[in-house]
Amino acid sequence: MLRLTALFAGLALSASAFALSLSDLSQTDASSGLKDALTQGAQIAVQQLGKPGGFSNNQQVRIKLPGKLGKAAKTMKMMGMGDQVDQLETGMNKAAEAAVPQAQAILVDAVKKMTVSDAKGILSGGKDSATQYLNTSSREQIRAKFLPIVKSATDQIGLAQQYNSLAGKASAFGALDAKSSTVEGYVTEKALDGLFKMIADQEASIRDNPTAAATSIAKKVFGAL
Repeated sequence: MLRLTALFAGLALSASAFALSLSDLSQTDASSGLKDALTQGAQIAVQQLGKPGGFSNNQQVRIKLPGKLGKAAKTMKMMGMGDQVDQLETGMNKAAEAAVPQAQAILVDAVKKMTVSDAKGILSGGKDSATQYLNTSSREQIRAKFLPIVKSATDQIGLAQQYNSLAGKASAFGALDAKSSTVEGYVTEKALDGLFKMIADQEASIRDNPTAAATSIAKKVFGAL
């Protein structure tokens, strides 16, 4: 009888745990769980992208020549200059892969600075609301870190000057965003887009499957959503 009583008590406690909602969590728990999960997602995204093939082998984030330059690349390939185009695109992706590890410290710092009052609003938002918070709070700092690394890498590519010349003209006519008017600017923006895309994927994954979170408090918080 005592064993049955203990069993039912345990089941009742489990049911209570599963019935937790976001309103049942303290602000401290909500903030801690969110920070743990977001730090985890940022670190995984950096690890996935900041390695050889991280961009070039991932069709979701692979960097290709933009807009009219992309169309011009097709013509160049037809004219026997395909190797030059491939060299440029390979170099752009390698430059992004080299830059991405610089983002980790900035992202972790942005997570630490997240206020407790922000946490519940982010948690009750959309599947990428935490990622959007990071994008807003850290993108400019990460861009500043990425640019010199990307520029150093792309300066070694023979077609960088040709890209800059063509893109500069296209930008003057409104065909390209000003940030894409140089190869280093374009690659930096695409690297940032890819980074936050992968962080958003990680956030959505944890929201859909809280058991994928690395810490118990993160599991508890996302399980309550």
